[in-house]
Amino acid sequence: MTPPLLLRNPKQVSARADLAADVLHGLARRPKRIPSKYFYDARGSELFEAICELPEYYLTRTERAILSEQAAAIAQAVGPRALVVEYGSGSGIKTRMLLDALIDPVAYVPIEISESALAASVAALTMEFPHVQMLPLCADFMEPLHLPAPKRKPTRTLLFFPGSTLGNFELSDAIDLLKRMRCTIGPGGCALIGIDLKKDRATIEAAYNDSAGVTAEFTLNLLTRLNRELDANFDLDNFSHRAIYNELARRIETHIVSAIDQDVIVDGQRIHFEAREAMLVEYSCKYSQVDFERMAAKAGMRVSETWVDREQKFALQFLQRAAIA
Repeated sequence: MTPPLLLRNPKQVSARADLAADVLHGLARRPKRIPSKYFYDARGSELFEAICELPEYYLTRTERAILSEQAAAIAQAVGPRALVVEYGSGSGIKTRMLLDALIDPVAYVPIEISESALAASVAALTMEFPHVQMLPLCADFMEPLHLPAPKRKPTRTLLFFPGSTLGNFELSDAIDLLKRMRCTIGPGGCALIGIDLKKDRATIEAAYNDSAGVTAEFTLNLLTRLNRELDANFDLDNFSHRAIYNELARRIETHIVSAIDQDVIVDGQRIHFEAREAMLVEYSCKYSQVDFERMAAKAGMRVSETWVDREQKFALQFLQRAAIA
């Protein structure tokens, strides 16, 4: 079976210009920062999949366990003939579990910024789910989207957002993203969102500082991408990965730290780094159930079901649109 043609959001044609603008804007800030979405070139996607299998990284295996144990309950909550839309689809491992559990899903729309990861995932899913129409969209889900229409009329739209990716956003941005999801699912639609729950500091920090150094390689691969795509000259030996849990903000804060006082050229511009200067590259927020429900309510969404693992580490939240006064 021939995999479907990848559709591209019109915005994607200016991908390099967007990368340069975002990176240079972030490097001009104090403190410096680069959006975490730029982790995911082909190599970054491969490294993230490796991270998901590490013993310290509990998030993925815990979420998979919830999907497996609660498959019937999730399918009942969603109902038959859903159009499944996924933001940041990645390799599609959890997608397989969801599509296998759902009752006669009509189509699947994965939205992924990494073209190589999207193509590989859809090729495999096409073979495994021949009766589910595949409508892949290569795009940044934070940009305005035009979703392709399935051949069969769906009963409702289900937006799937696993992996605690919502936690990569600051509170106001997370609420904005939930509002975007509310528009995407439309009246009668629903969303299934994975969130990482609050727990002890040691467990959280270990997940982002694995003993094999894969997460550090993943983080620093961002600089390799900038060297390749923006003609930068980062010397990776002069930078290091640092991930620390901020108890007050309830989030992991990941930085790339300059070891020395140095200048780096990025897209023709000279950027100065001081010794020990930290550049923010990712947040990973942790939530309580109350935190999440309050955040969802601010976006016009309500939590109607919650599935949690036995150790209370992770949760899948099932949301529907709430009436807005």
